[in-house]
Amino acid sequence: MGGGSGEKKPVLRPKRVDVNVEFDSIEQFVNEYVSNISKSGAFIRTRDPWPVGTKLRLRFTIMAQDPEILEGMGEVVRVSDRPRGMGVAFVELAETSQRLIELLLTRRPRSRT
Repeated sequence: MGGGSGEKKPVLRPKRVDVNVEFDSIEQFVNEYVSNISKSGAFIRTRDPWPVGTKLRLRFTIMAQDPEILEGMGEVVRVSDRPRGMGVAFVELAETSQRLIELLLTRRPRSRT
């Protein structure tokens, strides 16, 4: 009967996942969800990080003076237990999102010395 040599192994492909979160302020976004943000990526704190290689469709609504939307594509490049979360490299960002990241970088909380 059916020998094992003819069986196909399942091909595991990284999923594409939507990440759509709303925040009341830029400070809440930076302090509670994202850390180590840069022009090239960010560390996203989460209890359930996606595996390395997962493609993420990112959309964050942040309340500033007007609602701001950070939108683009990212890829999980690192998963961490302490702190719990994942490093995400930005693959593609809308121009408005690039400007929003620059705003976030200039509004980072001052270091606690």
